Amino acid sequence: MTSEPKLGTVGELLMRCLHLEGVDFMCGIVDGAHIPFVVHAPDYGIQYVNARHEEAATHIAEAYSRIVHRPSVVIGNPGPGGANMLAGLTSAHAEGHPVVALACTRRSATTQPDRGGAWQATDLVAMAEPITKYAALITRPDRVPEMVRAAFRAATTGRPGPAFLAIPDELLAETIDTSTLRLTPAARNRVVDLGPGDPAAIEQAADWLAGAQRPFIFAGKGVLWAEASAALVELGDHLGAGMSTSLGARGVIPEDHPHYFHLFDMQTTRVVRDDADVVLVVGARLGEYDGWGMPPAWGDPGRQRTIQIDCDPLSMGLNRPVDLPIVADARSALDALVAAVRARGEPRSTMVDEAKYAALHADTVANGASYVLAAAGDGVNPGQMVMAVRDAFARDAITVVDGGNTTLWAVALNPIFEPDSFLYSVKMGYLGTGLPFAIGAKLAAPDRPVYLLSGDGAFGFNVMELETALRAGAPVVCIVAVDGGWGMERSAYRQKGIAAARFQGTDLSSETRYDLVATAIGGHGEYVATIAELRPALDRAVASGKPAVVHVRVDPELNVNAIGYEQFQYSRTL
Repeated sequence: MTSEPKLGTVGELLMRCLHLEGVDFMCGIVDGAHIPFVVHAPDYGIQYVNARHEEAATHIAEAYSRIVHRPSVVIGNPGPGGANMLAGLTSAHAEGHPVVALACTRRSATTQPDRGGAWQATDLVAMAEPITKYAALITRPDRVPEMVRAAFRAATTGRPGPAFLAIPDELLAETIDTSTLRLTPAARNRVVDLGPGDPAAIEQAADWLAGAQRPFIFAGKGVLWAEASAALVELGDHLGAGMSTSLGARGVIPEDHPHYFHLFDMQTTRVVRDDADVVLVVGARLGEYDGWGMPPAWGDPGRQRTIQIDCDPLSMGLNRPVDLPIVADARSALDALVAAVRARGEPRSTMVDEAKYAALHADTVANGASYVLAAAGDGVNPGQMVMAVRDAFARDAITVVDGGNTTLWAVALNPIFEPDSFLYSVKMGYLGTGLPFAIGAKLAAPDRPVYLLSGDGAFGFNVMELETALRAGAPVVCIVAVDGGWGMERSAYRQKGIAAARFQGTDLSSETRYDLVATAIGGHGEYVATIAELRPALDRAVASGKPAVVHVRVDPELNVNAIGYEQFQYSRTL
């Protein structure tokens, strides 16, 4: 007995496949060819947000995935629309975000192969291949489920990353019988939990850590993806271990924890790492900002045992030699490791040499005080701005940062206390990601405050996404530090000893009013020229319930001498 045919469009089939993979959010810019596809989004519980630019749409999807720990989808149009989307995928590829991108191509009769002169004929698959984990063209309706599974399997296996699928626009409107197709949920399509890894390796790691005098634990973004923050801190507390994170993993450990060592405090963190006898690295590849996991930023791996837990075998020993690799889900492995370490002894009440590290940290704070206490001659001290903003928002607020020197101020002076509370383009320094990241975060966590700290140069890249935020119901608060220029580039010229009169390309118009841009699209705007005006302006921005821009005039002279600039430059020479 054969089953009854189940007829529907290929567009609906594609939407159903996304639903089976657990997708509940999609962003992009609609093309007429998308209609047989996007019209079914509500039927499968998938929220669709139309952005103002495909690159920004990709960043919105990235941030949504970061917060919910699931893949999201971005859609693009043939030719230039798909190419714009690929620009955004360079961020997802570098940062390790599982965004699945879908783009139409124009009708296959003119593009497969290209007949020459075909409208919007672009080989998007070839363009996508270097910046994705999987890129393919769907040419047959019955291959849709299989190729969607392949894309999501690639995006979520090992280190997360983007995948790309193209489909001819005429295919979406075709009718197909789905009764003979394999349509199965994500749990039956791919590994969703690697488990705790080799039990013998867990026991060996527990022996080393329990026996260590000065253990050190370092967390990367893989800890956030695995929702393993609590387990990592529990392990560190039991061991009396020093703990730190990569820049992208800020929030895994509360930054007011007595055994947390801030990445900005390079002096103290370097000593803690050098003193360690056993190092545990979880969910991190130890990249450039991490000093590659090697001296002088870290201790000599020849005299320290290194344990590495990661879901990606290719990340093992990538930059620092590893003595004990454990391929595992970070949360499962850490849960097992906590139990094994607890069985080996009572918790330690203190950290070895805690007073020494506290004294070193006090020196860092004293050195930073001159930056924060400097009087502003024109506008607001940017350090005081960042500290006032942090004080205005709840402990669990999501901080998004964007820009050059503004990011340096924010990293140094805006502490992060909760997991999934800090978004920044760490691997790319991708200017313009800030506002889209903030929108994606707010849509993913509507009950949490979301604020953006951005420079004026970076904010200008995707400023029209304020209208997207308004339309999508994402009341993010954007604090724009305005110095009328590209601050970090001014710093670079000055560092090279070049006279200000010879700076090229560092100025922006001092007449631009970013607060008025917000009010012009129906949002809320505030203009701030003194530190006393900032907190009331922030309170009004939050109370408005709208996307808001707080334009803060920061002192250009103080901003060009940003806190942490020398450390930032130094980290790129290791």
